Amino acid sequence: MPSAPVLHAIIGLGNPGDEYARTRHNAGFWLVDRLVERTGAVLRREAKFQGELGRTRLGPSDVLLLKPHTFMNRSGSAVQTLAQFYKLPPERILVAHDELDLPAGTLRLKFGGGHGGHNGLRDVHRALGEHYRRLRIGIGHPGDKNLVLNYVLGRPDRDDERAIRDGIDRALDALETWLTQGWERAITQLHSVKPAKPAAAPRRPEPGL
Repeated sequence: MPSAPVLHAIIGLGNPGDEYARTRHNAGFWLVDRLVERTGAVLRREAKFQGELGRTRLGPSDVLLLKPHTFMNRSGSAVQTLAQFYKLPPERILVAHDELDLPAGTLRLKFGGGHGGHNGLRDVHRALGEHYRRLRIGIGHPGDKNLVLNYVLGRPDRDDERAIRDGIDRALDALETWLTQGWERAITQLHSVKPAKPAAAPRRPEPGL
């Protein structure tokens, strides 16, 4: 008999509620929503897991999808509950989150390491330790640390949002590569592609030209 598919989890971090849906801090939710669109998965509210939970298939693997509704700085509680219930080791869990230190539209895979001051990751570290996988979704930086809070809770402009969503599509291709061909191959695939720059606006002719 063929062996059962290995179970993994992809968890997007964000804040619940319509007022946060289009904000930069919800880029992790955007990724899960896009994966749902691609695969036809269905998310349902599950009180036990403190969020919306679904299940899909990527390559040879069954994949749990979770959007915690605990608010960002308590994300670890939902992640821990999911991991314990399904007996998932941290290395089979991938957390997608917004990343200030990457330009909008640049996405990077990472395994282990620190939380970089990200409140959602800080709480996931508390729950799992540091040895889980991450997808860092670049949202850019406002240039001043005093502006960060309003920036992450604000909506990106049209060009940045397009870049982020295009990057998410590339990342989903890489996540399927991870589950079919391995983590290093997925990193090579995703990291070798540079996000396209927005097209420059046409220059207005000078008077008399």
